Amino acid sequence: MPDVIIETGADRVSVFRTGSSTPVLVQNAAADRRPYIHPIVVPGGTAAVTEDAPAHHPWQHGLYVGLNDVNGIGFWMEGLRPERADQDGTFHPRLLGAPRVEGNLATWGVSTEYRYPSGELLLRETQEWEFADHGDWYDLDLTLTFHADEPVTFGQYAYGGLFLRMPYRAEAGGTAFNSAGQSGPEAEGQRATWAAARMPVPGHEGDVLVVVMDHPSNAEHPVPWRVDNELGIGPSVCVAGAWRIGAGEARSFRHRVAVYGEPVATPVIEENWTSFSKRGSA
Repeated sequence: MPDVIIETGADRVSVFRTGSSTPVLVQNAAADRRPYIHPIVVPGGTAAVTEDAPAHHPWQHGLYVGLNDVNGIGFWMEGLRPERADQDGTFHPRLLGAPRVEGNLATWGVSTEYRYPSGELLLRETQEWEFADHGDWYDLDLTLTFHADEPVTFGQYAYGGLFLRMPYRAEAGGTAFNSAGQSGPEAEGQRATWAAARMPVPGHEGDVLVVVMDHPSNAEHPVPWRVDNELGIGPSVCVAGAWRIGAGEARSFRHRVAVYGEPVATPVIEENWTSFSKRGSA
């Protein structure tokens, strides 16, 4: 398994394989912007499996967290739709301490304030990431925690939470499928332990596969999933209904994102999910 190294700046963390000048991934946490991870590159290559701000969804950024109807405020479209821009809140991230690296593992964290359009604090979020480079694939584990200083209600919505945007092009093809055996549009809104997107990406020969996993300790597990027309995927407890966090309380979710340089069989995905499912509780 390759060793990794980390380079840090004021607003980003870059993870490299030892001896490579191309980052395996970059955590972006610029002031007053949504934090996100992009690019994530193919294991052993330089082609990106993520896409930042595509024309069809310019508010989407690689691997990120977005929410809708948080005490009536949107944290998804970043004010980019004029007809509802006055209903969108803002993001204010900062890196949490110094990232750490040991062998093939790297860990870091990001804390983000979600603010009302007026600028007042609505919600605090922490993302704690652990990256493991296994050579032929990566595992990227997330503990996502929402901290409420006032009562917070998350409304029912068709999507919201961790989301993956890949460089899908209709003419190149691709597919999304889940642990329940559903694929394409039939997987939209359905419950599953994991969902995956398979497609070619520019600069890489053959298809890549990215799998997003839901931990058994998460609320609504197996959670409903967003699977959109461009094969964006994300687990979303909001699909199941409204949920709440009381003042002074917190709610955590755990996910794994597994990145493969080529398609793997479903039993391989299941083995990885089983390994992930045995890791602690949220």
